[in-house]
Amino acid sequence: QVQLVESGGGLVQTGGSLRLSCAASGSIGSIYNMGWDRQAPGKERELVAFMTISSRTDYADFVKGRFTISRDNAKNTVYLQMNSLKPEDTAVYYCTAATNGRRYWGQGTQVTVSS
Repeated sequence: QVQLVESGGGLVQTGGSLRLSCAASGSIGSIYNMGWDRQAPGKERELVAFMTISSRTDYADFVKGRFTISRDNAKNTVYLQMNSLKPEDTAVYYCTAATNGRRYWGQGTQVTVSS
């Protein structure tokens, strides 16, 4: 089992920045990638970014150049630095972790970008 706890969401104006954090605990050694999904009201959940255990990263086109995923192995924490935020980035952001057996999600953190 893997437990994920997100923090760092909030309300920000267009063009502002936020940094989300996701602390992992439990069977951490079984994780082979971690990332972030988001879900806006009335829309399906979508991938935002992920990082593999070899530190390869990938991003959705709509956040490339604005968001950066990073990891602190000593703290078992993954971050999502979000810059140049837009109203369309408003969503609940979920931390995810993939193991060989299943994928886990955190409880989500709300990000609201006002215009």
